Amino acid sequence: MPMATRIHKEQPSSIGCKQMTKGLLLVNTGDGKGKTTAALGTAMRCAGHGLKVCFIQFIKGSWKYGELDAVKCFADTIDFHVMGRGFTWKSDDLEKDRAIARKGWQIAEQAILSDRYYLVVLDEFTYLLNYEMIDLPSAMAVIRQRPPNRHVMITGRNAPEPLVAAADLVTEMKAVKHPFAAGIKAQKGIEF
Repeated sequence: MPMATRIHKEQPSSIGCKQMTKGLLLVNTGDGKGKTTAALGTAMRCAGHGLKVCFIQFIKGSWKYGELDAVKCFADTIDFHVMGRGFTWKSDDLEKDRAIARKGWQIAEQAILSDRYYLVVLDEFTYLLNYEMIDLPSAMAVIRQRPPNRHVMITGRNAPEPLVAAADLVTEMKAVKHPFAAGIKAQKGIEF
């Protein structure tokens, strides 16, 4: 008769680890898909524990995508801000984009420094840094000044080296294969 498998959870002290709580700087970068999706998953994980999240999307514009409707289910724990007019590299008015980016950064700065949120997500924020819409040294100073228990997650391609160096966790999404290369357009529920 096979023996039943018993699963037990060891306490950190019993395995020689000291349990530590620290607000983390998390970066999802790379040319592959999934950076925002992973950040949304983390936000929902926090919401599942009743922890407050501020999620700011800096690039995505007014077009309709699934996460806008899904996040309404978490309205009591996730504050969701869309602070962009679409993809900046296709902009018809960069100055207007800069103004919206600065307004979004003001919201982000207040959220990062306040005691209101457990997690602050800056979605597509690397673009604002790389396009110099937000000053990198100033942004890094705010991130470093965050309360000790504040987690900050930043997404976007080409994360600047100072951001990568300061991060506690960096995940690089790598494009290996994408349906677009085979002529398959973006599909509801998968890409938007």
